[in-house]
Amino acid sequence: MNKEQTKHYLVEKLKKHHRFWSYDEKSIKDVPDDILIEMVMQFLDLDDIDLLFMIYPYKLIKKSWIENLVSQGEYLFMMNRFFAWYYFHMKRPGAYVRSMATRQLNKICDERISSGSI
Repeated sequence: MNKEQTKHYLVEKLKKHHRFWSYDEKSIKDVPDDILIEMVMQFLDLDDIDLLFMIYPYKLIKKSWIENLVSQGEYLFMMNRFFAWYYFHMKRPGAYVRSMATRQLNKICDERISSGSI
């Protein structure tokens, strides 16, 4: 399968699992890469996650994982600790996930402070 076919397959699988319930049907065709990566990692199985690594660069997957899943903190900690160990080869996955979650939280706070929304 090429990249577009693989993306379509993953989107269809997510649709079967009712993961796009809040999306307009037309916008599902154009799911941004970071959202697709997030949803596949959170809701699908390891074989589907492996497909992500076949169609996207490692750095993009890791960035999306940190920004969208690790930043959710304790809610997804066990899953993120596994991903840190299995996919990203961290020697201390729990410590890595906690430090990345803290970094993301600080980044969000800094952005809000600089924009004046806090």
